[in-house]
Amino acid sequence: MSTTVNPRMPQTIDEADIPVWSHRPKVTPKKVKGPIRNLKWLVMAVLLGIYWGVPWLRFDRGPFAPDQAILIDMPGRKAYFLWFEIWPQEVYIVTLLLIVAAIGLFAVTAMLGRVWCGYTCPQTVWTDLFMTVERWIEGDRAQRIKLDKAPWSVSKLGKRLAKHAAWLFIGMMTGGAWILYFNDAPTVVPEFVTGQAGFAVYATVGFLTFTTWLMAGVARENVCMYMCPYARFQSAMFDQDTLAVTYHTARGEKRGKHKANESWEGRGHCIDCRQCVEVCPTGVDIREGLQMGCISCGLCVDACNSIMDRVGLPHGLIAYDTERNVELMAAGKPRKWNFFRLRTVGYLAVFAVAGMGVLYGLVSRAPLDAAVIADRNPLYVRLSNGDLRNGFTVKVLNKSTSPHTVTLSLTGLEGGEIVVPGHEGEAAPSVEVAPDAVAAIRAFVKLAPANWKGEPIDFEFTVTDPTRDLSVSVPTRFEGPTK
Repeated sequence: MSTTVNPRMPQTIDEADIPVWSHRPKVTPKKVKGPIRNLKWLVMAVLLGIYWGVPWLRFDRGPFAPDQAILIDMPGRKAYFLWFEIWPQEVYIVTLLLIVAAIGLFAVTAMLGRVWCGYTCPQTVWTDLFMTVERWIEGDRAQRIKLDKAPWSVSKLGKRLAKHAAWLFIGMMTGGAWILYFNDAPTVVPEFVTGQAGFAVYATVGFLTFTTWLMAGVARENVCMYMCPYARFQSAMFDQDTLAVTYHTARGEKRGKHKANESWEGRGHCIDCRQCVEVCPTGVDIREGLQMGCISCGLCVDACNSIMDRVGLPHGLIAYDTERNVELMAAGKPRKWNFFRLRTVGYLAVFAVAGMGVLYGLVSRAPLDAAVIADRNPLYVRLSNGDLRNGFTVKVLNKSTSPHTVTLSLTGLEGGEIVVPGHEGEAAPSVEVAPDAVAAIRAFVKLAPANWKGEPIDFEFTVTDPTRDLSVSVPTRFEGPTK
């Protein structure tokens, strides 16, 4: 018995038949208007405004610190984020922030699908910007396809040169904005323009200009289809209640062309106009079901709704919806939204706990830290009077934006005496530490022979800041001859 397969119905695809790589025809998206497109314009404007504008924001940290709101100071080995300073030894905070961001992304994906991909991913934002410029110069979809097929001429060459020049300019502005996060913006921009900036600045801008042009102008949707790992595993976070761009098969099929005044009886509402495919930035036909190439940008929703307006049908043939709602509507039942379920509540709970933990770690950090490095060659010295002496380097970190004076003392070393060159005779030597700096203090600890028992003695250096009522104790060891 033969089975007839309707080619217009979504088919199950055997994964073994999908090649790792196949040539994809060039995707030439069509311009579309609608509320979702307007939302994407707004999101793009906000994100690009933040990216290009934030380095110019000032934030007063006092006379001894930079006043740029967000600055990654590579020479100074510090990062400034408004009220917070992150030192190299606190890089774990950045790691924790990335983990928190990942958990937040998982929660959003479980609830709203790939909205990150469709609205806020840098690849999406910059590709959308590049396509907009391309449309201004070469025209909409039909004009661009015609230009692609046309033989080379002065007009075609001029349009292509203008397009790529505009793309390279955007790439240069992208790279230029990036370096502002690592340099003082009002200082480095004049230096860059006048040729006085360092080699690293020009190399970074050049590299980012090229990669922005390559990724957003040339690779485009191929980054999403072949390079991005998120597209490969995001389906693991989907379930029946995850929001996604959905084609309502029960309403749309059987699809076919429609003539004016023709009855809709016995046929679907999809008129097979392919507008949903033509506006898709990745070239996906959403009517074939949820696919890896769909980034949930929703432009096909606007395109389909505009067609529904023309033929006098209600919106929603293609819409943001869930798999469960598709099944309910096919059965004639009302929609049910279930965003807060066990999976998403779990993600949000972990996100909240981890986020509060990171925030607590940031606000509760002590502005004073210390480390002790003991001399290893020699371990000890016997002085002329018989005393044993160990040498140490005490590194004191002052994380505040003003200088502070600290005192050094010993704890747990009976009969021990601390000596700091230049502060001889002081029982607890005082040393000034510059703001946002590390002071390396050379210190010697002496011990009378009567107090030496023939075995290493564990003790602590105590660094005290009396003005801030802060102290840090660092364990170390006193060495001497064995008996």
